[in-house]
Amino acid sequence: MPGHPDSPTDAADDGERHEDALLAARAGEGDEEAFEILVRRHGPALLQLATRLLGNRTEAEDAVQDAFVSAWRKLPEFRGESAFSSWMYRIVTNRCLNVLRARRPVAALDAVPEPAAPEHQASPARVAEAHAAVEALSSAMAVLSPEQRVCWVLRELNGLSYEAVADMVGISQEAVRGRVFRARRQLTEAMVAWQ
Repeated sequence: MPGHPDSPTDAADDGERHEDALLAARAGEGDEEAFEILVRRHGPALLQLATRLLGNRTEAEDAVQDAFVSAWRKLPEFRGESAFSSWMYRIVTNRCLNVLRARRPVAALDAVPEPAAPEHQASPARVAEAHAAVEALSSAMAVLSPEQRVCWVLRELNGLSYEAVADMVGISQEAVRGRVFRARRQLTEAMVAWQ
């Protein structure tokens, strides 16, 4: 049972969280190898998050790298009140929000993969239609405010709880619910032709 405290996944999560806390403490004392382990362990998920938020792999890589540099500097202050992964998600999310706020309103969403059609259905017309749908979603995402986009991506694409999103973004759960609701409504209206 996934929510049961004795379930293997919860035990594994607790073990990894404890190991992360030890590695973070060692890294905070200057242990570069401990920090490298944390980077390897959490880097891929953070890059995926940043790519989804920014829609640009290069900007995402820069945001994650900046976040890890910032984390390295702030590790002596890390008290382990939240999981290391949650702390890093918060740092990456804030970096991405800063990038989104600094951007012009037009942005691409390259992170949304085109739906893969089976070989027998991959006609040029289907490929063109799928590409057009992705472009329409990119345009719809570009219209969202950075705050709405971040909350929507964290909730809908990353599957985080409202509580976790609120913690990462630094707002109330009610504010997260409102932003996600407005983002869903805008995206639904923008994608009505594709339904």
